[in-house]
Amino acid sequence: MNAARIIADKRDGKRISDERLADLIAAYTRGEVPDYQMAAFAMAVFFQGMQPNEVVALTREMLGSGQRMNWHGFNKPVVDKHSTGGIGDKISITLAPALAACGLAVPMISGRGLGATGGTLDKLESIPGFRTDLSIRELQQVVKEVGCVITGASDEIAPADRRLYALRDVTATVPAVPLITSSILSKKLAEGLDALVLDVKWGSGSFMKTSEAARTLAESLVSVASAMGVRSSALITDMNQPLGQMIGNAVEVDECIDVLLDVGPREIFDLTVRLGAELLVATNLADSIDSAEHELGEVIASGKAMEIFERMVRAQGGDINSDRHVGKRHKIVAEDDGFIGSIDAEALGWIVIRMGGGRRKIGDTLDHSTGLQMMVKVGEWVERGQPLVKSFCDDHDLWEQIRPDLRAAIHLVDHEVDPLPLIVDRVAPQSESETAS
Repeated sequence: MNAARIIADKRDGKRISDERLADLIAAYTRGEVPDYQMAAFAMAVFFQGMQPNEVVALTREMLGSGQRMNWHGFNKPVVDKHSTGGIGDKISITLAPALAACGLAVPMISGRGLGATGGTLDKLESIPGFRTDLSIRELQQVVKEVGCVITGASDEIAPADRRLYALRDVTATVPAVPLITSSILSKKLAEGLDALVLDVKWGSGSFMKTSEAARTLAESLVSVASAMGVRSSALITDMNQPLGQMIGNAVEVDECIDVLLDVGPREIFDLTVRLGAELLVATNLADSIDSAEHELGEVIASGKAMEIFERMVRAQGGDINSDRHVGKRHKIVAEDDGFIGSIDAEALGWIVIRMGGGRRKIGDTLDHSTGLQMMVKVGEWVERGQPLVKSFCDDHDLWEQIRPDLRAAIHLVDHEVDPLPLIVDRVAPQSESETAS
């Protein structure tokens, strides 16, 4: 196989056949294609893009580079959710047990923090003893016993993507939609799914800064997943302010427990049941979004979802009743009356990282006790002296350093501002759109 020829063709905008893509990824996985050549391939894709059938082929080969879970003889639909990530995005922790309580199996493979955004695994590791390094065998055992699991990707899952992602990170090609699509789906489809829902976020606290870019990615993900035989849909959601109140690790787990006890922030509950409803309908366990949302609301209100979450934590070695230390509380208050005009969610994410709640480099040890609590939302009227945000930080000197940046991240204006919508749009597979029309 001539890798240089394939890369040159892609650089020149020529279509690469499925067979040649298969050869390239297989050779790369075996170590026969050097990193500098794959870096050139990533750059070519970044500048030239890929045709839809090329993205499907690339995803198929990335998926095929590792193991795929087998659920033969398992009598439940197997589903999952993927979020592109955002500040305060904790939906996986509430959604997985709620779906399991409705009779679905959820083998959720999640990730760690990326850039300013926190990671689900980092949050769950604030629970003493909680394991996020399950093997495929252990993962499947927990799903069969409990109904859901949240763990990290093992070395057995999509090894080609693991290698290519590292190259993308150092060659500034992470934003390439074809590469994002194949990276996400090669890991998610390895779970052996019947259905997948995607939460594609846009705004200051997300990877996609415009709603147009988010829609492009959502359409690519839904199209490729559907082409590979997995029922899928996507919601485009707003991330121009943090999701819920809490940003951090232990504090976000505590907020999720509040939601599962039916006393948490309404927007976390609403997005949980809306995303879950997509999967109940896709697997024919509900005949409409409304009835599916009602069922999900019932399993939360009854405590059934919380019971499954507790069982999942125990099965993964965690103790939900052990102390999750939260740092000393400090607050920022409004200096004037006004409306909340905007919130720089990304800046808040970086502040949490400065407090030790996220990584600046691989290998950093996290301080799970740090975090923020947002007391306001865009569009709200506040009066002078009213709390805007609280921080959780035991280091007083560090608090003094971050205080000006916290204040600068929340902007007051003297005119009314519309509240931000939680769900902006929905992207359906082409077959569903054609049926609807």
